[in-house]
Formats: sequence, structure tokens, C-alpha cells
Amino acid sequence: MQIIHFPAESAEVTGFLQEDYPTLKTHKIRPAVVICPGGAYRWLSPREKDPVAFEFLSMGFQAFILNYSCGEQASGYRPLRELAETVRTIRRNCQEWHVDPEKVAVLGFSAGGHLAASLGALWNDPELGFVPEVRPDAVILCYPVISTEEYAHEESVRWVTGNDPVLKEKLHIPARVTSSFPPCFLWHGGEDASVPPENSMMLAAALRKNGVPFAYHLFETGVHGISTCTQEVETPDETCRQWVQLCKMWINRIFAYVP
Repeated sequence: MQIIHFPAESAEVTGFLQEDYPTLKTHKIRPAVVICPGGAYRWLSPREKDPVAFEFLSMGFQAFILNYSCGEQASGYRPLRELAETVRTIRRNCQEWHVDPEKVAVLGFSAGGHLAASLGALWNDPELGFVPEVRPDAVILCYPVISTEEYAHEESVRWVTGNDPVLKEKLHIPARVTSSFPPCFLWHGGEDASVPPENSMMLAAALRKNGVPFAYHLFETGVHGISTCTQEVETPDETCRQWVQLCKMWINRIFAYVP
């Protein structure tokens, strides 16, 4: 295992790279996932960092954790530009890091889910001026903040928009979805009182309306911030724990990848 660090605009990215051996012929080139922890755009939750990376390492992925800007530094599209730069950097170093440049996913929890969804929706927005190589090949959203209007998580919205009404409208994800949104996996816990499940419902409806391939799971149990739903992260939930295996099956099909 090789651990690397690199800058992405104002943020730092930590990468966990699996190394191959001469006797291994199957996985010289691997898919990659960029993990965006939650924390209301105010902080970054540790339980949504390394434990998640280890899950995807076990699936055969190269895993990257984006420590994006929070608090007063979160407005003005700064975290979004940091995520876009992370995806671009991974693709530009794909040979050295043994990454398939056509199999780069972004994954986000809560506010990090809003960040990941924002890149899925705005990667080709003329105002932002991103290059096409920042488009994720898949988006994975875990109890995500999606709305800046009804059912919004007000603290997340306040930090990411800086109370700018123009940004608030622009970052209402259901209104930004088009057919160019990448394939999407999303799940939510039915007991989530912090970010209501209606957030994921709204996005699922928008994806369906625009013909975007997606999988959507609403579990009966599940409060907010439960990450991998294990005792390790102190949020065990056998029902919601299914998201990991469901996501593995989905992403392997989307990427046509056999771990």
C-alpha cells in the first residue's frame, strides 16, 4: 500500500494506492473513488474518511479522500473547484497511480454528498469553466444534502452559499440535473431527522425525469451520519449496512469491473 498526498486548489487529498506484483495480471489498472466526507460544510467527519476508503480498497479501487474547504472558506464554489481539480489530477496521473481514467467515481456523505452531486450536475456549466475531464464517471451519494429549498439542511446551505441568494438557487441540485449527469447510486436512512430522506427522493425523481441511470435505496432504519454502519464507526445498523454490498454490485456493473 502506498499513501500519497497532493494539493487540489486550496485542499489536500490523501490517496491510498494498491500496489501490484509481477505475478498479478488482473488489476494493473483499477477504478478510483474520491471520497467527500460530511460535516455540514463546517467540518469533516472522520468516520466518513478512512473507514470508507478501506471498504473501497477491499473492492479493488484506488481510494482518495478530499479534505475540502469548510466554514467561511466553503462558499464561492471553492469545495466544488477542489473536487473538480482532484478528479482532473487523478486522470492526469492515471498511469503512475494505476487508475483507469474512464472509471473515476465521486462519493459523498451528507454535505459531501451535496458536493459530489454538484460536480455531477455542474461539471459542464459555462459559468464555472471546467474542462470535460472533471466529469465523474459515476456519483455515489449517502444520505446527501440535495435541496437548498424545501427540506434543506440549513447549516450546510448557509456555509456553502455564504447566504448568497444567487448561489442558493444555483446549488439546488434537483433543478440542475440534465441528461449529462453521470450514473448515480444513492441511499438514505428512513430515520434521518437531520437531512430528510426527501432530499434523495427529489434527486431520484429528477434523475428519472432526465433519463439518467440510477439506483435508489431508502431503508426503513437509519439515522444521519452512519457511514459504513459498523461497530468500528460506532453506528452499527444491519439494515443500512447493505448499502456497501449494493453499491459494490452497482458500480461493478456500471464500470464493467470484476474485482
